[in-house]
Amino acid sequence: MNLALTDEELAFRDEMRTFFTTQIPAEIRERYARGEEVGKEGFIASQRILNANGLATPHWPVEWGGRDWTPVQKHIWLDELQLASVPEPLAFNTSMVGPVIAAFGSQEQKEKFLPATANLDIWWCQGFSEPEAGSDLASLKTRAVRDGDDYVINGQKTWTTLAQHADWIFVLARTNPDAPKKQAGISFILVDLKTPGVTVRPIKLIDGGHEVNEVFFEDVRVPAENLVGEENQGWSYAKFLLGNERAGVTRLGFSKVRLAQAKKRAAEISVGEGTLLDDPLFAARIAELENEIVALELTQLRVVASSADGKPNPASSLLKLRGSELQQATLELLTDVAGPDSLPFAAGDGISSPLWAQRTAPTYLNYRKVSIYSGSSEVQRSIIASSILGL
Repeated sequence: MNLALTDEELAFRDEMRTFFTTQIPAEIRERYARGEEVGKEGFIASQRILNANGLATPHWPVEWGGRDWTPVQKHIWLDELQLASVPEPLAFNTSMVGPVIAAFGSQEQKEKFLPATANLDIWWCQGFSEPEAGSDLASLKTRAVRDGDDYVINGQKTWTTLAQHADWIFVLARTNPDAPKKQAGISFILVDLKTPGVTVRPIKLIDGGHEVNEVFFEDVRVPAENLVGEENQGWSYAKFLLGNERAGVTRLGFSKVRLAQAKKRAAEISVGEGTLLDDPLFAARIAELENEIVALELTQLRVVASSADGKPNPASSLLKLRGSELQQATLELLTDVAGPDSLPFAAGDGISSPLWAQRTAPTYLNYRKVSIYSGSSEVQRSIIASSILGL
């Protein structure tokens, strides 16, 4: 596959680039590029601008706000969005629950949830992982028992990202505990977090941050109309969701931006008669990462094109695996460029270490998570081995 864009695709790229760099407030983009928190308000403001211009959910069906774009155009959209340091549309909404409702939900569910989901009027969170069912998600124990017109849910979810901001949660719950396979008997249910019996409890991270949560369900009554698709078919919907999620978490634009930042900073550091950028070993490291990014970009285009029928592609696991590794590698490179200046954090004016350098180490450490969430790298290798290589 040739990476060279056609004249039409180049014009489309320029259109996206101009919009992202002029219509999304610079203050939001600059904070996001520096690795700072943009907050709930920043995410909502950014996504609503995108949605008002048809740029929040281009991969959705056209009747629900999607765009009739080619796979290459969708790739350009995401790449330019990330290169401009625009906060990406909330993945729980646009890449996870939205496509599931659009594909498998009832007409009433589509009308009720999809417009609000695209506009971030509803903030969703993901109720999948449990204390004993993380990467082995099929071992989940949360139960949903049908009682008249309701389901009664009991159980616990954990590592629920940004649940402190969320309005609703999409839950995988076991509706048939006697199913012959543990993947069977699971259903996909939408739950309002204000429902009595739901408790969201923060998990305090080692750096004092609050990014993830526990969610407890104690006799939570949910209308049966909130079941998506058919009862006991939730595992199929979850695989569909994870295929979409993993294709989007390569975050190539993010890695490109961090690599560009590393090159810029390296060019400012004197080494011998030149700069760090002139050092042969450092230059080789840069070249290797640039080649790896190009290789993954080609692979992503192939996977996206082959998933045009909406069916999950096991090759999305390869994108998740390599995308995680490249995000971590570019952040490690930027931290190495910062050197000892990466050690202080939020040290104030009394420390000569520049702020960009102070943020590199905490960001590097935080992004160890990317090789765990959406299925750990070990699980992705197992999927690649069994579903792609046939081992």
